[in-house]
Amino acid sequence: MKIIVCVKQVPDTAEVKIDPKTGTLIREGVPSILNPDDANALEEALKIKDKYEGTNVSVVTMGPNQADVMLRECLAMGADDAYLISDRAFAGSDTWATSNAIASAIRKIGEYDIVFAGRQAIDGDTAQVGPQISEKLDIPQVTYVEKCSIENGELTVNRQLEDGYEVIKVRTPALLTAVKELNSPRYMAADKIFEAYKKPITVWNINDLDVNPEVVGLKASPTRVFKSFTPDPKGKGTMMKGTPSEAVEQLLVNLKQKHII
Repeated sequence: MKIIVCVKQVPDTAEVKIDPKTGTLIREGVPSILNPDDANALEEALKIKDKYEGTNVSVVTMGPNQADVMLRECLAMGADDAYLISDRAFAGSDTWATSNAIASAIRKIGEYDIVFAGRQAIDGDTAQVGPQISEKLDIPQVTYVEKCSIENGELTVNRQLEDGYEVIKVRTPALLTAVKELNSPRYMAADKIFEAYKKPITVWNINDLDVNPEVVGLKASPTRVFKSFTPDPKGKGTMMKGTPSEAVEQLLVNLKQKHII
């Protein structure tokens, strides 16, 4: 069985700051991590590998050369090989342009049974790239997967809903996007960390892929981020003291003073 996992290196949101003048993310000095939902996607692929002998797991990402570190983390977790799509021609790609590039890379990797991706990336929160890749590959997709099993080439998944889940059966090849409830990602294995830095990572630029330069990059992106900002903190609340009736009376006075009632 062949599984491909789409991963992304993202800034650690606990450390992200926004430039008040430009409204853009300040990435300098901010540590980068494997996108959390992508870690769940990789873990599910590795669980299938543990269960079915002969399963091969590949990870693929688009980004700068520094994404090499994140890919080696994936190898240390148990992935078999890694692919990095890196070229200035891809810079500024929105979700549509990104999916064009990644879909092209997946086609070049070759035959596959399952493509896994995280539900969404924490630096964009669009949840669009995974479904768009499936459209470009012309394969069925199931999003928000919180449980997965495979038997005789058929996937049975629980798709998360706001008030429950729905059970969906889909034949491979198919694309699934993972949510955090799907599993708990494993840690890197100590013995595999050394091996991960000995393994070669395949790096492809735009000339290595069968993709039209007109459908990738900033100029090909139909959507743009106008501004990123941190919401203003809420003001300190007012505590009502006294008995319940006194608190209600005080609340009514305050609301009338503010012309709310």
